[in-house]
Amino acid sequence: MAVQCTRKIDFPMIDLAGIAYYPRIYDLCHRLFEDAWEQFTSYNYQQILDDIGVGFPIKHIESEFHAPIRYGDIITIEISMSKIGSSSCVWEYSMTNQLGTMVWSSSQTTVCVDMITIQPVAIPEELRLAMVEHLLVE
Repeated sequence: MAVQCTRKIDFPMIDLAGIAYYPRIYDLCHRLFEDAWEQFTSYNYQQILDDIGVGFPIKHIESEFHAPIRYGDIITIEISMSKIGSSSCVWEYSMTNQLGTMVWSSSQTTVCVDMITIQPVAIPEELRLAMVEHLLVE
């Protein structure tokens, strides 16, 4: 199962060329990443950080810009999980504009870390069980 959000590209997101400034895209996607946890696990990301005591920082990103993302575009972003390892997971992002054109895609690997030591740990079983239910099946 994927999680989606739709939003308008507003002025603070663009650069002098009139297209989305790439760090803003990553910021927007991180916000969706945080929202996705509630859909995938029933825990919000703050609970995962504070109560469970783990976080999921990025280890590896591959992204492709397929077409310009312009001021005023209405974009739909989708996030899903394509792999769950013992201490890492891979998140797939796709972004389309109001015409249905794919404008950006990304594969992002996160690693489960202990929030005190920031060292990799196994994904807690209560999270893993919930996450597996939403794993993309190809």
